[in-house]
Amino acid sequence: MGSEVAVPKVVVGVDGSSSSYGALRWAVRYAALVGGTVEAVAVWELPGLSGWSGPAVNMDIDEEEARDRMRRELTDVLGADGAGALTTHLVHGNPTDVLLRAAEGAEVLVVGSRGRGGFARALLGSVSMHVSQHASCPVVIVRSEGP
Repeated sequence: MGSEVAVPKVVVGVDGSSSSYGALRWAVRYAALVGGTVEAVAVWELPGLSGWSGPAVNMDIDEEEARDRMRRELTDVLGADGAGALTTHLVHGNPTDVLLRAAEGAEVLVVGSRGRGGFARALLGSVSMHVSQHASCPVVIVRSEGP
């Protein structure tokens, strides 16, 4: 038998919303308690690409600029040391699908209760609702810390 011990992986979805920042802070605290690592996953998707019509948006996205913005936001939330301890992923695709794939083999998947596009009065956003129903690991849904 090998003496290798698996390090728990904590996956957190971040999208720039206050509830995703709360989820990020929760994930970091939990990972510290269980001796785990944190993978922060941000997903970008161009609206209109999966429907029957052609895209009505500019197809150009500057991925390097998006990565820089993600690094700045993570640093604003966690400080330079905290943000530097994360593994980050910026992925193109459907947010639910990307988060479910990222969470395979994870100790826990952490998401905010509502993302940037949610209705203000909704209790759960569509992504948090779908991942809670389909993830292969436990899911923690963190409410927004602000109003």
